[in-house]
Amino acid sequence: MAQATLYDRVGGLPYFERLVDRFYDGVEADPVLLPLYPDQSDLAGARRRLALFLVQYWGGPTTYLEERGHPRLRARHFPFSIGALERDRWLVHMRAAIDASDASDDDRARLHEYMTMAADAMRNREDPASAG
Repeated sequence: MAQATLYDRVGGLPYFERLVDRFYDGVEADPVLLPLYPDQSDLAGARRRLALFLVQYWGGPTTYLEERGHPRLRARHFPFSIGALERDRWLVHMRAAIDASDASDDDRARLHEYMTMAADAMRNREDPASAG
């Protein structure tokens, strides 16, 4: 018997839409992160893309791939200056969104682990304090 995916266990697309909405509610009020978004007045597209990416990553439908192709996360984020501060602010909002979710403790832990790894992988600049 196949083991249920995290996508199935947490309740599918509605779970990820709620997670992403909570996350972006924080981003919209964050003076460090909001300037990184090209269309700061309308984050609906960013919300949808993140939700679809997470759905696909965690075992749900491949709508993200069908609409946008391979995720290429580092390449898609390269135009934005992401250092330790931006990574840390992103994680503050994502961790809060995960913690506020109704996922099981194990699934929340898996989400935290992945998000921490992914956020660190998106860094594309050294911070002055840590350079040289």
